[in-house]
Parts: sequence; structure tokens; C-alpha cells
Amino acid sequence: MARWLVTGGSGFLGVNLARFLVARGHAVTTLDKEPFDYPDLQGRITHAQIDVRDRAGIESCLAAGGFDVVMHGAAALPLYSKRDILTTNIDGTRNVLEAAFTNRVPRSIYISSTAVYGLPDKHPLFETDATTGVGPYGISKVECEHYVRTLRERGLTVTTIRPKSFVGPERLGVFAIFYEWASEGRSFPMIGRGRNLYQLLDVEDLCEALVRVAEHPDPAAVNTEFNIGAKVFSTMREDYQAVLDRAGFGRKIRSSPGNLVVFALEVLELLHLSPLYPWVYKTATRDSFVSVEKAERALGFTPRFSNQDALLRNYEWYLANRERFQHARGDRTHRVPWSQGVLGLARHFF
Repeated sequence: MARWLVTGGSGFLGVNLARFLVARGHAVTTLDKEPFDYPDLQGRITHAQIDVRDRAGIESCLAAGGFDVVMHGAAALPLYSKRDILTTNIDGTRNVLEAAFTNRVPRSIYISSTAVYGLPDKHPLFETDATTGVGPYGISKVECEHYVRTLRERGLTVTTIRPKSFVGPERLGVFAIFYEWASEGRSFPMIGRGRNLYQLLDVEDLCEALVRVAEHPDPAAVNTEFNIGAKVFSTMREDYQAVLDRAGFGRKIRSSPGNLVVFALEVLELLHLSPLYPWVYKTATRDSFVSVEKAERALGFTPRFSNQDALLRNYEWYLANRERFQHARGDRTHRVPWSQGVLGLARHFF
């Protein structure tokens, strides 16, 4: 049994990792500025309600915990203000990992993002490719990766994980818009033709990779960066059509003029009417996939779930649980359906 600290523990990845670890007999402490309100884990984990920007609180938690593994997943998403993104993602990461170093935690894991690759013109992307932050979120992730490398030089074993967008139980956000339309028997528009290859990731595969990193017998082998994404994926049109097929109404993914839609979304963004943030709609027409060969070699890890598997599993969870978040709308986390903005009107044409 290992003692894990999971930051961002009240969020989508945090709760899924907590469930994954508890099922395998590990002791889990979640840390988040929000309360932990998942009934299935009450009494089975310990929760510390601390903001990662609270340096004293973080240091106190790490000093008292005796942790074997720190998984740092707390982050402010691109929907947050620039100030919140930079302070949470950069200052918060420094607080957590510096405390892990001070308290001699044997293994640390930092959740970065494939957003560090910017808007590349070639695929697949490898861990050795250049990192170029785009926008406050991407810039914050690149800077944190640089900081992680300085900690390695000081002797901390810390793995950087760059996951593709991951889906699974508790994941709502922008995906909830698509699932709601599918369940209502509507077609769904792609930005562009949807012929681009866009890799996703099932959260269970991500949890498996995190445990393999933490349990690897050779610290040097995991003191590096790993891309994690689905091994099997197709075009956005084909993968998302699988959900419409599952919904059973005979609806189809529809094409749209990509450049025109992106321009319209940029205008709507300025008017605070867009349901999507720029990183989503500016990459939606591009290929986006990474190589997972390094993780396969070093960790003996091959993702189990394809894009379609992940989307369908998430959709089934949505159908089984939609009543409990039917009236919850938000625009800042993956745990609630995002506001549909102007799409709430457009849906009637599909």
C-alpha cells in the first residue's frame, strides 16, 4: 500500500484517480480548494480543503502526510482569468512540488498538457519536440515544465505527464453539450469537415499510466516526460458519429465552413457569448495526436480504450447520471455542463 496525495482531488481527474487507487488498496488524501462531495468515497479517503496557492497550507499538509507519491493535477483551466491561471498553475505548482522536495517524497507526478506543443505543423508529436505556450494556459504549463526540470537537477524524482483531452465518469464541460444534443435526437455540427485526426484519452487509461509511473522500480526511467493518449483513433467525424449512432435517432455529424465558424466564434468570444474557449475552436480543424511509444517502452503501458470507446463510455455515464446535474450549469470546470451560449439557439436547427 502506498500513501498518495492527489491535488485537484475534487475535480474530474482527481476523483477518478482516487477511485482507481482506493480499489487497489492505496491510502489517498485529496487536496483541493473545493470540498470533496462524492458519496461513494466518503470515509474512504482523507480530504484537505486547501488552495494550492496557500504555501503555508501546502507545506503543513505535506509535512504531516508522510506521502509516498504526490500527484499534482490541480490547475486553472483556460476559461479562468489570466491572473488565476498564472497564479494557480505556476505558483501552485511551485508550492506543491517544492514541498514534495523538502519533505523527501519518493515520487512526484506533474500533470502538464499537450497544449505545450502549441499549434504544430507536423504529427505525431514526440516528447522531444519543441514546446511553445499559446495563451496564458499554455505558457503556464511550459513554465511549470521548466521548473520541474530544475527540481530533477536538485534530486527530486518527478514525472511530467502530457495527456490528450481525457473523458470518462464525471467529465462534462464541453462534452456535455454534445451528449445533450445526441440524447435529444439532434445532429451535431463540426467546426470544418471533421476529417482531421484528433486523439482523445480515456481517464482510466490515464490513471493506469499514473500508477505505473509511481510503481516503476527504476526512478531514473520515469524522471522524464511522457505523452499519454489513445492508441486507436480516427477522424473527429468518425469518432463522434459513434455517439450519434449509439443515441439511435439516425442523426449525423454535419460539416461547416471552418474558417467562417472560427471567425464567428472569435466575435462571440469578445461578446462573451461563445460556449468554447479559443484553444478548443482554434485546434478543432487541425490534426492533433501524439506518439505514445515512449510510455509503451518505458512503462510497458498500452492504452486499452480507443477514442470511440472513451466517448461511448462517457456518454453512457452521462445518460445514467444526467438527472443529478440537469440544472447545473457552469463555465469554469469539467464537472458541470458548460453554458451553451449562442449554441442554445442554434440547436433548434439540428
